Amino acid sequence: MNFSGVSDKTIFGRALRFPLRLIPSNTQIPILQGPLRGKRWIAGSSNHGCWLGSYEYAKKKAFAAAIKRGYSVYDLGANVGFYSLLASVLVGTEGRVFSFEPVPRNLKFLRRHFELNGLTNCSVWEVAVGRSEGTAHFDVGPNHSMGHLTVESQGTSISVRTVALDSLVAAGKLPPPNLIKCDIEGGEYDALLGASDVLSKHGPTIFLATHGPEVHQRCCRFLADLHYRLTPLDELPLDQTSEILAIRQEV
Repeated sequence: MNFSGVSDKTIFGRALRFPLRLIPSNTQIPILQGPLRGKRWIAGSSNHGCWLGSYEYAKKKAFAAAIKRGYSVYDLGANVGFYSLLASVLVGTEGRVFSFEPVPRNLKFLRRHFELNGLTNCSVWEVAVGRSEGTAHFDVGPNHSMGHLTVESQGTSISVRTVALDSLVAAGKLPPPNLIKCDIEGGEYDALLGASDVLSKHGPTIFLATHGPEVHQRCCRFLADLHYRLTPLDELPLDQTSEILAIRQEV
C-alpha cells in the first residue's frame, strides 16, 4: 500500500500519521513491504515512508524494475541509504553498490543501515561527485536531504572531497556502472559532465533528479546529445518534471 500517497490534508491522512510522532527516533524497525520487507531501518533517520515501504512509491518501483542481478549501481547522493539498500538486495551477491555521500550525519545512518542488515556488496564513498577531483564547500542545508555544493563558504558549510566518475573508472577504482541514481541537489550537471566518458562508453541507465530549471535543461540537452531517451517518472511533461529516467538508445 502507498501510505505516503495518502494526503495529510485529509482527516484520515492526519490520523494515519499521528502515531508516527510517538516512535522514538532511534528505534530499529522492520520495513513493512516491498523488496526490502523485513530489512532493519532506523525510524528517525529519514521519512517514515522508508520503513512503511511507500517512500517515493512510483520511482522506487521503476528503480527496482530497472536493476538486474549482477549489476554495478552508483548511488550519487545516497543520503541515509534507502536506494542503496534496495539496490543491494536486487543486484544480489554477484553485484555491487557504490554509495556516494558527503554529509557526516547521513554517513552515520548510511553505514548503520548497512551494518544492521549485514550488507557485504555495498561500499561507502565519503565524497561529493562533480566534474573534477579536488575539494569544495558543501552547504549541509536546512535538513539532511538538502545539502549541496556551493562556491563560497557559508555558516552551514563544510569542506568535502570531490571526485569525478570518469577518473575513478579510468583508474580502475570502480567498475563501469550499469545504473546510476543521481539526486544531489543542484550538482547534477557537473556530475554528468564528470562522467561523460563513462556515459558515452558504457551507457548506464540513469535515474536523475534535477533541481532548478536551468540545471534541468542543461542535463536534458547533455543526455540527449549522448543519445539517451528521457522519460518523466511522473505525469508531468519533460520540461516540467524534476524526475527523469534516462535510457541509452542504440545508434
